[in-house]
Amino acid sequence: MKHLVLAACIGAFSLTTATAVMAQEPAKKTTSKKASTKKKAAAGTAAAAGAAAAVTPNGEKWQCELGNNLYIAGDMLRDEVLTVHWQGKDYKLPRQATVTGADRYYDARTGLDLVVIPSKAMLFNKNLGQRLADDCQSAAMQAGAAAPTQAGGLRAPATTPLLVTPPGGPTQVPEGAQQSAAPKQ
Repeated sequence: MKHLVLAACIGAFSLTTATAVMAQEPAKKTTSKKASTKKKAAAGTAAAAGAAAAVTPNGEKWQCELGNNLYIAGDMLRDEVLTVHWQGKDYKLPRQATVTGADRYYDARTGLDLVVIPSKAMLFNKNLGQRLADDCQSAAMQAGAAAPTQAGGLRAPATTPLLVTPPGGPTQVPEGAQQSAAPKQ
């Protein structure tokens, strides 16, 4: 009989203890979940801030319509690959040959396509089939200069006439050195 009373006491004690522990346990879990969620959110924010700080834009800033900006690093007159900083990431875009005279830099892997004409630059995403940025201009272009394109560097500037009298008037040729414009027969 002593064993039966002892077993009943132990059973009652363990039932009470288990109920108390189970009642406290969910509260501890939600508290720890909230704390771990806050820690993860803080760590994610810090990682995002660190990633944003790690990729600082370099190159020349080009302002686009709708408040977008892109940064172009490299010399458009001679470089075969430009680095374009767009939406917090750097992209290496190799030069592509064109028949229109526009400078085109396109990376098939990312789908980014930068087209530069003398008056503006446009950024496309060929994979999504959309224009990301339009009417992008550098500070010099906003002041009236043409884009520093390879095609533009091969042509005379539009503001300079092709036949210009040199400063100081026409060049004088000595009388004995003048040649006849008529062909010799």
